[in-house]
Amino acid sequence: MRFGHTVAVTVWTFVALVIGLIALVLGAELLVKGAASVATRLGIPPVIVGLTVVAFGTSAPEFAVSIGAATSGKADVAFGNVVGSNIGNILLILGAAAIVGALTVSQRIVRLDIPLLIGVSIVVMAISLDNEIGRVDGAVLFAGIIGYTLWLVRAARSERSEVVEEYQDSIDELEGSTVERPLAAQIALIVAGLVVLVAGSQLLVTSATDVAGALGISDLVIGLTVVAIGTSLPELATSLLAALRGQRDIAVGNVVGSNLFNLLGVLGASALLAPDGIAVSDASIRLDLVVMLAATLVLLPIVWSGFRIERWEGAVLVAFYVAFVTYLVLDANDHDATSVLGPAMLFAIPLAGLGFGVAGWQGWRRHRNSSQV
Repeated sequence: MRFGHTVAVTVWTFVALVIGLIALVLGAELLVKGAASVATRLGIPPVIVGLTVVAFGTSAPEFAVSIGAATSGKADVAFGNVVGSNIGNILLILGAAAIVGALTVSQRIVRLDIPLLIGVSIVVMAISLDNEIGRVDGAVLFAGIIGYTLWLVRAARSERSEVVEEYQDSIDELEGSTVERPLAAQIALIVAGLVVLVAGSQLLVTSATDVAGALGISDLVIGLTVVAIGTSLPELATSLLAALRGQRDIAVGNVVGSNLFNLLGVLGASALLAPDGIAVSDASIRLDLVVMLAATLVLLPIVWSGFRIERWEGAVLVAFYVAFVTYLVLDANDHDATSVLGPAMLFAIPLAGLGFGVAGWQGWRRHRNSSQV
């Protein structure tokens, strides 16, 4: 894959965009059906499947792109891809999925996985303050994803007998007769879905990057926008389809699990394999990492308000994503509008955070009162 070079944009570039989009939809269909049917057969809660198989699988493009970029000396792309993908996963993907159908969030994700994601995001921010994520940092992060995966496997075993009827009903509606198929066939659906998703996202990323390169956009901005959005398309396709099909635990678990995998697995491996580690610019620390951490922090009060992400909350998240990407593009071109958009975002973000916080506090009080009855 080529980054930061002027390339010719041909008819094939736009054909690849269409083929990639079709592949994403097909791959998401196969992946969600296969994952849900395996969850039913093995008695594993769908939220665990979303946090592991679906989340790690849909993060395969981020892994492939970031590793390739890091080993080829394009550390800016590797770093921007991870940070941009995490921002997009929360603001764009969760937001869009919530707009499609208000998302129900399991208490397990609220109490365990989101706080863990917040903690990991703070750690990544802290180790970036010296303007570098070195190999030791990468080793620590990568060890974290191994530990997290083992913890999830153990949790899946302990929760196997606790799968409730609401999961069974939604899964039966989602997959139809796929649960009757042999386990090998269900696993084959997952593998086929992952392969088609990765292939489709690679087509989209390659063609979109060619267009961005032809426009002379910098590596970091390409990583934060074009590549990050492109490699997050599997998460988008999977989460939207899961939301449409009523598999809302998979939709939310997919995003939270993908973000954890991006920070621990993708960024950790990239730092380990990059010849000189991953350099982090002051601009990234001041803006990109702050936005990523803010988007992660705001998840907690949002999901506390009734353990749901409402449609209006999804619309606000998507609006902030559009504003963030717009700011990056305008700033890359030294546009005068950044002097207006920047302060507007600084005003709007705390205001929205306050609104989410109040709603979350009220939701937490309602939950506490109902649990005491």
